[in-house]
Amino acid sequence: MISFAFHSPRVLFGAGSLSHLEREIELLGARRALVLSTPHRRAADDIKRRLAGRCAGIFDGAVMHVPIEVARAAREEARRLDADCAIAVGGGSTIGLAKAIALESGLPILAIPTTYSGSEMTPVFGITEGGQKKTGRDVRVLPRTVIYDPAVIAPLPPKIAAMSGMNAIAHGCEGLYAENVAPVHALLAEEGIRALAGGLPGDGERCLYGAWLCGLVLAGAAMGLHHKLCHTLGGTFNLPHAETHAAVLPHALAYNQSAAPEAMRRIAAALNAKEAPSGVYDLARRLGASMALRDLGMPESGLDRAAEMATMQPYPNPRPLERRAVRQLLQDAWEGRRPGGSV
Repeated sequence: MISFAFHSPRVLFGAGSLSHLEREIELLGARRALVLSTPHRRAADDIKRRLAGRCAGIFDGAVMHVPIEVARAAREEARRLDADCAIAVGGGSTIGLAKAIALESGLPILAIPTTYSGSEMTPVFGITEGGQKKTGRDVRVLPRTVIYDPAVIAPLPPKIAAMSGMNAIAHGCEGLYAENVAPVHALLAEEGIRALAGGLPGDGERCLYGAWLCGLVLAGAAMGLHHKLCHTLGGTFNLPHAETHAAVLPHALAYNQSAAPEAMRRIAAALNAKEAPSGVYDLARRLGASMALRDLGMPESGLDRAAEMATMQPYPNPRPLERRAVRQLLQDAWEGRRPGGSV
């Protein structure tokens, strides 16, 4: 059984970790916690019961891509209830909402992940306004404490677990070819990818471990074309976040393959595959992912706009951004083609 404590942020990992919740709130110096969740608030109601009088209330309006209107409503609710900390119990949408509150107020965050998004380990935030998702980094949004308890993950349906895990694997993959990748990030990424690929969809402890490692990579390394495309597709076309990662990642890796051979070798080794792009594609398909963006609601008429948005500003990526090649990448992902093969 894996069990440990980790700091920066403070991490409690292992079966039964959630039993320490009240102590962790005390260590934050907090007295009134606002619990954040999606409308499916079963886990949030459990946290409220555990906190008893320390719970100021529940805001259950978290949705994908953190629309600015939802962020403003949550900030106002935190002020109205005089909350002195936020407990985000959920996946990337809920943790992202907590970050949107903290960005303005500095409210400390305690995160209890219910998926493998990795957002809980990073100072990265994203808010969608006017059809565009804008991301940034700010230490104020980094959770102070994270509790990883496999019991919280247990109710996650296998299909959702699989897609969330592919999202986490994407963090490790892009971290391996980031321009600022450090040796420790490369080690974390390879081990994280290996743990997730071996644990998905049903080994919650192993997958949480892999998601934690890949979340640390996301925190420390600059993401490239893959993440830019997924933020564009999600924020502008409202595609589901994790599923979009699964569909795009094989093609983003194929785009960068010749420019990052060592990263591709390490990804393939972690997957026990011959090569990285097809190895990721085969894993995602085995897990039941919808590999075609058209099946996720992406209109083919929007591919030109997505390619333009993803290449209009420079950002680090192993291979230079070429609009025509990025457009073809999106076409292949829209059709669900296997890299180097057919649909």
